[in-house]
Amino acid sequence: MSSSTGKRNVSPSKDANGSAAKKGKQSLVTPLSTKAVNTVRVLCADMVQKANSGHPGAPMSLAPLAYLLWTQVMKYNPKDPQWLARDRFVLSNGHACALLYAMLHLTGYAQVTMDALKAFRQVDSITAGHPENTLIKGVEVSTGPLGQGISNAVGLAMAEMHLGAVFNKSGHAKIVDNYTYVICGDGCLQEGVSSEASSLAGHLGLGRLIVFYDDNQITIDGDTALSFTEDVAKRYEAYGWHVQTLEDVQDLDALLAATEAAKAETDRPSMIKIRTRIGFGSKKEGSHSVHGSPLGAEDLKQLKSRFGFDPEQAFVVPTEVAELFQAAGAKGAAAQAAWNTAMEAYKGAFPAEASELVRCTEHRLPEGWREKLPRYTPEDKAMATRKFSEIALNVLAPMLPELVGGSADLTPSTLTALACSGDFQKKTPDGRYVRFGVREHGMTALANGMFAYGALRPFVATFLNFIGYAWGAVRLSCLSHLGVIFVMTHDSIGLGEDGPTHQPVETLEQIRAMPNLHLLRPADGNEVSGAYISALEHPYTPSVLALSRQNLPNLEGTSAEKTLLGAYVLAEMGGSNGGGGAPELILTGSGSEVAIAVEAAKTLAETVRVRVVSFPSWELFDQQNKEYRLSVFPAGVPVVSVEASATHGWAKYSHAALGLTWFGASGPYAKVYAKYGLTADNLVSKAREVLAFYAGDRQVPSLIDVPFISKQLDHKPVATSHA
Repeated sequence: MSSSTGKRNVSPSKDANGSAAKKGKQSLVTPLSTKAVNTVRVLCADMVQKANSGHPGAPMSLAPLAYLLWTQVMKYNPKDPQWLARDRFVLSNGHACALLYAMLHLTGYAQVTMDALKAFRQVDSITAGHPENTLIKGVEVSTGPLGQGISNAVGLAMAEMHLGAVFNKSGHAKIVDNYTYVICGDGCLQEGVSSEASSLAGHLGLGRLIVFYDDNQITIDGDTALSFTEDVAKRYEAYGWHVQTLEDVQDLDALLAATEAAKAETDRPSMIKIRTRIGFGSKKEGSHSVHGSPLGAEDLKQLKSRFGFDPEQAFVVPTEVAELFQAAGAKGAAAQAAWNTAMEAYKGAFPAEASELVRCTEHRLPEGWREKLPRYTPEDKAMATRKFSEIALNVLAPMLPELVGGSADLTPSTLTALACSGDFQKKTPDGRYVRFGVREHGMTALANGMFAYGALRPFVATFLNFIGYAWGAVRLSCLSHLGVIFVMTHDSIGLGEDGPTHQPVETLEQIRAMPNLHLLRPADGNEVSGAYISALEHPYTPSVLALSRQNLPNLEGTSAEKTLLGAYVLAEMGGSNGGGGAPELILTGSGSEVAIAVEAAKTLAETVRVRVVSFPSWELFDQQNKEYRLSVFPAGVPVVSVEASATHGWAKYSHAALGLTWFGASGPYAKVYAKYGLTADNLVSKAREVLAFYAGDRQVPSLIDVPFISKQLDHKPVATSHA
């Protein structure tokens, strides 16, 4: 792979060594540092060998860089892994996680014991096959799917820039003050999400983001020359990054000089491109054979002998090496103590700001915020739920400075602009509205990083159909317990003229199938307010708000508070004396189709007692007790559902489902609805068929009594402590 030879890309190795010699500085390359680096290599190889699974090559080659970061560069405190002012470290090539686990153990993170290292990749171990932020305090984000980590890191750096602009005050030590360091590999830079994120990082000038690119020229298939011959350095220069190239990862002095040069570049993110030899010290060094398999007993023995270790012993850390790393970790306690002193002075000078920062960090919501959300009556103007969302968002934003987000170049359509704030840009980092550009995947990965930083509740917006572009990052939002709020508009064939390329059909099913992902599809303004309440009160569960393009009436009986029950009785029609009595039929649906159900019920009520149930959230309804669920859907009463979506899953709640089995069509939305039978007249016809089917002695199955496993909303991750 070629590399740029521009001035910013010239290797600083010779200059760094020469400079060190001229100034009489002691070199970082000493017998002890060499032994420490080799200890990391052998420890990582032991972990993979014992597990008989994993990736030893990258950890072995990157050991010098890890040594430098944890002993000379990064600010962290193992005794308080979540200290706000710590530097953030992201291992984007998460398959190299043995390296991260080794460094956390060596520097004193109590959770990561030697027993935990020995349990690498085993069931119930915290040292999972790829890093998971919910298992270890010290793992900032869950990485593994390539490209996600570096993209999360851009979000982490954005959060630091924004919070620093808001909370740091002249005359006081910086309260928000850290760098974000990343190690990534070829695979991360081939995935498109990293390009989206890196492009925006350059635009925003994230000067506290420093990426080390492990250019080992190896992927699983073999040499990168098979498929990846672009000049990465020039690409990142074109993004607006500061780029340096190093030819030897073993040169700790050159590594440090390049890192210091990157830190001095305050207006641009930095990439340090480093040539490494994968599996350094192994007989398979430089080959893809050492990428994803243990070294093997014989190779591991020769590795240990080569580096001065007893080949018959495993998981050995020499005393002097242990003391070196423990001392490096202990430095963070003094740094945090100084920060604590500065924070106390800050609280005295700026008590309101300090209190707000603490509240946001703890994901506590201010008193009385719920009551300020709008409530509506049927006399209020019909509007699209995306418009009700705009109103709600702009009521919430002045109260909740942690709400920061934006749209994938669809602000006029998603209606997510914040009237109380300007844009987050390089020159205005205190702004809260992010122009993500046409980058749905990158947008979501960045939001994950922003949430992971702490003190922010990011929201992101696009058309519901295009959540598919972001799905890889959405999945990690859920797995990682990152409460991103997805404002997804144009939620059905109701968007009309744009046609089936834009009309979601299977999308609601995908969302409902994802663990720890909360879908809310509100029917009107009251339910939109309820959807925001639910999303904000579940900080560790991502929420998708599916919102209409077409105008919807405010319905009699809707309620923000009842929305939190997931499903509730909206209306009862027909029966003796015009009402009363148990229902003989239930119509239910979500979002824009609830109004269709109400209209159909008016016709059916001429001959049968009908109940209409609004069903904005399956997940919330599943959390209710059986008594409540049976009060909504009594045993023995046929249920017909209607939703402008595929129907799989509705069998859990209805005996018949009216929905979609194809991709939609172009045309005015009312005519598209009519084409696919999503009308009150067709619902009446289908409901009568169901009533006829269950006439006589045929028993109506009780839906609530049928056992099922509900999708849990995991409100707060718990970092386990066992190995």
